[in-house]
Amino acid sequence: MPDGPLDLEETVGSLRQSEKIQLLSGVDFWHTASIPRLLIPQVRMSDGPNGVRGTKFFDSVPAACLPCGTGLAATWDTQLIEDAGHLIAKECKAKGAHIWLGPTANIQRYAPVHFSYAPVAALQFVYPVEISDLPFPFRSPLGGRGFESFSEDPVLSGTMAAAMIKGVQADGVASAMKHFVANDMEHQRTSVNCIISQRALREIYLLPFQIAVRDNPPWALMTSYNKVNGTHMCENKEILQDLVRDEWEWEGAFVSDWYGTYSTSEAVIAGLDIEMPGPSTWRGELLSKALSVSKVTHRQLDARVRSVLQLLNRVQAAKIPERAPEHIRDTQETRDRLRKLAGNGLVLLKNERNVLPLKRDQKIAVIGPNAKVARYCGGGSAYLKPYSVTSIYDSICDMAPDAKFAQGCEVYNALPLMGDFLRTENGRTGYFTFTIFTDPPKNLKRTAIEVLELNDSNVVLYDYQNSLVADNLLYATITGDLVVEKSADYILGLTVAGTAKLYIDNCLVVDNEETQTIGESFFGSGTVEETGRLYLEANKTYKLRVEFGSAPTSKTSKAGSPVFGAGGVRVGCARVCDEEAEIQGAVELAREVDCVVLCCGLNSDFEAEGFDRATMALPGAQAKLIELISEANPNVVLVTQSGTPVEAPWESVPAVLHSWYGGNEGSVAIADVLFGATNPSGKLPLSWPHRAEDNPAFLNHRSDEGRCIYGEDIFVGYRFYEKSLRQVQWPFGYGLSYATFAIQNIQVNCSDDKDILNRVLDVSLEIVNTSCEMGGSEVVQVYVQGPSLSRVSRPVKELKGFQKVFLAAGEKRSVCVSMPLKYTTSFWSELENAWVMEAGAYTVLVGTSSHDTPLARGFLINSSATWTGI
Repeated sequence: MPDGPLDLEETVGSLRQSEKIQLLSGVDFWHTASIPRLLIPQVRMSDGPNGVRGTKFFDSVPAACLPCGTGLAATWDTQLIEDAGHLIAKECKAKGAHIWLGPTANIQRYAPVHFSYAPVAALQFVYPVEISDLPFPFRSPLGGRGFESFSEDPVLSGTMAAAMIKGVQADGVASAMKHFVANDMEHQRTSVNCIISQRALREIYLLPFQIAVRDNPPWALMTSYNKVNGTHMCENKEILQDLVRDEWEWEGAFVSDWYGTYSTSEAVIAGLDIEMPGPSTWRGELLSKALSVSKVTHRQLDARVRSVLQLLNRVQAAKIPERAPEHIRDTQETRDRLRKLAGNGLVLLKNERNVLPLKRDQKIAVIGPNAKVARYCGGGSAYLKPYSVTSIYDSICDMAPDAKFAQGCEVYNALPLMGDFLRTENGRTGYFTFTIFTDPPKNLKRTAIEVLELNDSNVVLYDYQNSLVADNLLYATITGDLVVEKSADYILGLTVAGTAKLYIDNCLVVDNEETQTIGESFFGSGTVEETGRLYLEANKTYKLRVEFGSAPTSKTSKAGSPVFGAGGVRVGCARVCDEEAEIQGAVELAREVDCVVLCCGLNSDFEAEGFDRATMALPGAQAKLIELISEANPNVVLVTQSGTPVEAPWESVPAVLHSWYGGNEGSVAIADVLFGATNPSGKLPLSWPHRAEDNPAFLNHRSDEGRCIYGEDIFVGYRFYEKSLRQVQWPFGYGLSYATFAIQNIQVNCSDDKDILNRVLDVSLEIVNTSCEMGGSEVVQVYVQGPSLSRVSRPVKELKGFQKVFLAAGEKRSVCVSMPLKYTTSFWSELENAWVMEAGAYTVLVGTSSHDTPLARGFLINSSATWTGI
């Protein structure tokens, strides 16, 4: 890195045209170009959004995994999220990353069609119908990547994003807030035209970004794949230039999503500064030609270059060397912070008869498909290799060592990874040998170019680099000793972005080469899982071999799904189980104990980038398991794990704790809450509908011939449920505590600034912890109801501010929530093309969820005013 900041004008004037063009795209998957003669450094980017993976999907360096976006927003704690930003910055420095690709601030608006998965992992291992094989794709409550985003509410989303950006950038690391804008579904995400009214666009989808730009401007914004009102975001000048740069006066750099640039001249003119990844597809020689015929002017080129240079100047403060080696920083401080983050986001949804907290001397059974497997994050670009994780069962055993376990049922969307089924020839359990070639297996004289020992049988080669590999064409052989503990029939599976065949003792068991079916794996560029079944004897060594060809060897292609690098291969295996016997065994155990912790939900197979969930229903036999276990024992605590809402027989159980995907320390945090070491304080950042059909986007949930109409307009989430008087399972902002609280004595005051647009609305009140024994935290939520005679249709109320408060047992505190008056009262007028602070009587409603707002106080706006900008 240079000793000091670059002089922008001097540097722009010194750059050759070819060098300017180089700066406007990546050179590889994660790095920008450097210009050594002018001391212009190369910088590194890294995913995001719940950690810092570094430069490798393949054989990556372990990292700190934070809770998913919905789990972070469930804390409703801006200081805690700012602290999370500081942790992200430290992780970036450990991975040599100057730019962090996060946070994600899209809005969860979608619901799936009510469609049930076929029972997975039943006696015959019947797998769900592939989404791509259905008559039309379905939507999930929040889309495939809903878990990455914060909330259905733009104020909560924007406030959380601003807090995290503040922490990240305070330490000199750039935040690239994403996905700008309306990347709210995975179905046809690169081509879908999201048709959104200007009012909804401003009030719902752009507002999280506007709040972040207002409070803590991100140094970069990542453009989304989709179109908005007819124009791809990477070339949407009306939004990128006219709105963000001119109206909001934002001074940052626009970075494309990976392979999300679709033009040369249009994207440069619109304001897209950096095309990622490299080598460039749309710039390079194409941009040089566009300049030569004045499709792009030199002034427009220089504007893009200045943005890039300014970004490089800003990240110099982090003092991260170019091409820095990646390392692990697994410290106790990191673990403690991750544990606190996860614990503060857990939401206690139900606690009849005070089943919780548990006592350590109780006889406890831990049951369910998520009990012994750590479900720490969702899939796709959010996935990373954690420093360490523990299961819920192991974490409970740390507090109650005599806890018993039963599986109950299995839940997979793809077969579980090989794990301890495999070992290397030298006996290293959990590992296998991955040998890479440039020639196919038919070349018997081929020579390996690299030999690795890996412990993750989901081998992702998006960013694999070797100077001997051309055009991402390579071949690899997976070898290992396969040993099982129980004699039984087993299912082995292959999913691939490329081609692959699996052999056991040189006999072909699975063929995913000769006939392939397009699926949703590998960000939508891979196949469905092909499987084979065979009987394996316990403790006998079988020779497993997989012959893999990288993405260019694939015989399938899917319109609108970019192929990332060399693709990848996933190898899975599971014992064929008697589901009825598994459930019956769990029921018998439940009858023998004082209480049951029942661990159900989803995992990264069901919530991931590249596809959308097919249903809100819990997959497999989980609903049946919940009902039968609750019949066998009256004291059942259902611990659910998912990034977005699910359907379950909630009425069957007395206690429900929702835990999202909690990151490295998620399971430990769950045990803390179960046994009362942590008092739950999380609040839902989204509404939890009874069923998919209740969702406001149910009729507009997919791309229909390339378009998706946002027909619910501004009535997203609780705005819709309240306006339509539709009941939900649990409302937005809801969450219980082991303590009890009361709020009282509301006061509303407005500052007396002469300019009404600069005034601040202060809402003050008292909050009391009415518990005698336990301290705890409560979230004061401030909603505003618009004038009854408003000139436009308005929601019943909208969240405008909040504050999380900790109180010791019996403590009383005064709380004041301050909000810009214009943000609390304005709507976007499509007639005036401006925000309108409408004259009239407003009501402040304060409570602890959107359905519980007992305090009310009115205020008056005497005259209307319009405004634009921030």
